[in-house]
Amino acid sequence: MSALPAGRHYFRGEDGYEPARRDSVWHQGVPDRYPEVIVQAVDADDIKAALAYARSNGHKVNIKSGGHSFAASHLRDGAVLLDVSRLDHASIDADNMTAVVGPGKGGSLLMADLEAQNLFFPGGHCKGVCLGGYLLQGGYGWNSRIYGPACESVTALDVITADGEEVHCDAENHPELYWAARGAGPGFFGVVTSFYLKLYPRPAVCGTSAYLYPFELADEVFSWARSVSAEVDPRVELQAVASRGEPAMGIDQPVISFASPAFADSEEEAQQALALFATCPVADQALVKIPYMPTDLPSWYDIAMSHYLADHHYAVDNMWTSAPAEDLLPGIRTILETLPPHPSHFLWLNWGPCPPRQDMAYSIEADIYLALYGSWKDPADNAKYGDWARSNMAAMSHLATGIQLADENLGQRPARFATDEAMARLDKARAAYDPDGLFNSWMGRI
Repeated sequence: MSALPAGRHYFRGEDGYEPARRDSVWHQGVPDRYPEVIVQAVDADDIKAALAYARSNGHKVNIKSGGHSFAASHLRDGAVLLDVSRLDHASIDADNMTAVVGPGKGGSLLMADLEAQNLFFPGGHCKGVCLGGYLLQGGYGWNSRIYGPACESVTALDVITADGEEVHCDAENHPELYWAARGAGPGFFGVVTSFYLKLYPRPAVCGTSAYLYPFELADEVFSWARSVSAEVDPRVELQAVASRGEPAMGIDQPVISFASPAFADSEEEAQQALALFATCPVADQALVKIPYMPTDLPSWYDIAMSHYLADHHYAVDNMWTSAPAEDLLPGIRTILETLPPHPSHFLWLNWGPCPPRQDMAYSIEADIYLALYGSWKDPADNAKYGDWARSNMAAMSHLATGIQLADENLGQRPARFATDEAMARLDKARAAYDPDGLFNSWMGRI
């Protein structure tokens, strides 16, 4: 029988197991799914030992880096849970504008490291999100309308395969593994120990505008947001967040908040890029109207985290769509009418029109991204709010081109997250690299 790392593994029923299981999920909605053993790896040898143990004992394997899967897809009954959060190394080569980072490196921590060297990467929007899961599922992050999903900036990876082999993969070496790693998300069939990243110059300016509207103007503001899709400067993240209030901004009534960062080379450029927000036909009825103000990433992280509170339960779902506003509005009205209390929220993001992408497993996008984040603090409210996100997205699914793996709910609502061609190619690559099915795949698929 293969040995597990001494002092860094917990079998079900042992002291330390349940804290480790619960700590593997960032919020309080920890599902009743129980791995056989949790292994907290610190290096490649630990990973190989865990994989060998799983093979020898007939267990599947799941991997967790930051634990920010809302659905906790890494928790599976009877599996080996391989926690790689301690592989958090980061080596930055400022001269060549590259970095080598571990899956456990926090995205916001990397961003701070890069900012100190006048560099930039399209890291994730939330603190605590580690690069492992973020990059594997695609990676929508800061300035991603300029740089694309973050996985496009992954130039290579170090991976330990199902048979315990350490391989370096890129466009020339193990190209199918490299292709799969950029978009397969929790369905990836290997353990990434390092990502090789392409970096960018730090934008000179980060600015924003802020327009907050009452729910009563939802038809007008969302119709406007859809109508300007093709006009939004790619340096701007046109996003609307609807919630029952914005305590961080002193707002205690239901509002639709358009607060969108713009990354530019000058204040003038940022202001020009954000001027579009003043063209909303009901802009004069905004509860808050700030055409422009300078800001920075630390402030944006704080704003983002006001919607993601670790002492709450979360259930989420999402969709990509290019449907017209008139088709989307009936579903949006229902979403707003049934929206649970803050920090629950509805996100609307103008993403497309999308440029051609690299050849990678990440293969579904659309003009608009819609995501629902149901949240509640009292476990007694599980039945009341737990199905809000799923049911509303299911009701609008006829308008969807697919979903994004960042906010997946595949265990409750299987959905399309890659093209048919990409799924067939993923299945073929999995058969080659994991023929015995050692790694658990997605919790659902179409």
